[in-house]
Amino acid sequence: MTAPLLRLNDGHSIPHVGLGTYPMDDAEATVVVADALQAGYRHVDTAYKYFNEKGVGAGVRASGVPRGEVFVTTKIDGTFAGPRAREGVEGCLERLGLDYIDLLLIHWPLPAQGVHAATWQAMVGFQREGLVRSIGVSNYKPAQLDRLIAESHVVPAVNQIQLSPQVVRADHRAYDAAHGIVTTSWSPLGKGLLHDPTVESVALKHAVTPAQVIVRWHVQQGLVAIPKSSSRERLRANLDVFGFVLDAGDLAMLARLDQGPSAGVDSDQIGH
Repeated sequence: MTAPLLRLNDGHSIPHVGLGTYPMDDAEATVVVADALQAGYRHVDTAYKYFNEKGVGAGVRASGVPRGEVFVTTKIDGTFAGPRAREGVEGCLERLGLDYIDLLLIHWPLPAQGVHAATWQAMVGFQREGLVRSIGVSNYKPAQLDRLIAESHVVPAVNQIQLSPQVVRADHRAYDAAHGIVTTSWSPLGKGLLHDPTVESVALKHAVTPAQVIVRWHVQQGLVAIPKSSSRERLRANLDVFGFVLDAGDLAMLARLDQGPSAGVDSDQIGH
């Protein structure tokens, strides 16, 4: 089983469900990435700041899955802002052991630095060179995306943000959809949701796990979900969410878990 693909605004496609690798170290990532790809995953998410890109790359090679079938996302942070962006992407490629990156993201907007536009322009160049196939951002608010697009005239393919039934970010999702940006959910399983009575009730109704209910919630919202797991059993279960559908009653129940617009990480407060 593999996840269906979503079309990106640059013509490439991204698998609907992927594997999150934070906070795995290299050794764990090597094993889990190989297991996940052998189980049917075709999308793996990492970052410079996760310090596991070497393990992710090793896992891709150990899996036996052809490189062209694996979608690898990584991110560069403020360490490689502006003029250091090339150093950042070349370092990612070296650690991953890959010839190209499927999706490169700016990890945080870092408003205090004020250099995200220069980093983004550099990434546009890397895409033209073929070092990366798609480019996007992470943790960007609508106003921050407005500025980035106005300054560059290049719309990101993806915006990866914290999203779950607890942190729904309706305004972010609406903005992304209106601009043809695919939204990817980090921390998609939320905090404590796997033991929430509402989620457990919906899971019992469909004879699936609570995690499957939550991943299915993301899929039905048109979101890309990247749940993290190290268990082979849970890896397979998290991918097996295309055989059932949450009905209107299920979605209404899950909507009660929303903690409001102030929930989640505020990217404006990240200044390093």
